[in-house]
Amino acid sequence: MMRGGNREMRRMMDKMGLDMKEIPNVQEVIIKTDKKEIIVTKPAVTEMKAKDNSIFTVTTDSYEERELDVPIFSEEDIQLVSQQAGVDEEKAKHALEEANGDLARAILLLTTG
Repeated sequence: MMRGGNREMRRMMDKMGLDMKEIPNVQEVIIKTDKKEIIVTKPAVTEMKAKDNSIFTVTTDSYEERELDVPIFSEEDIQLVSQQAGVDEEKAKHALEEANGDLARAILLLTTG
């Protein structure tokens, strides 16, 4: 830890153009991936702002992980499979589900057989 404590840290952050503040009364933070969700209830959240970016720090004692029954695919992935296979987006999404998110395999499923 720095000798000057928080005051010295604040001065150093100000010199670097960083602004740090706690976000009060956060009820829940949800982090979603293509296969799971991480639910953090009652976290301490701090935002550190630099010129064009923000960094959020989430601190908690416990969290819950949930596996998703149906993976989430990005719009770009769905559109790519749809365009490459010449099918509508709904068929592309089903193929991605069947291929467990593997783009090449989804395209092959739609274009062969």
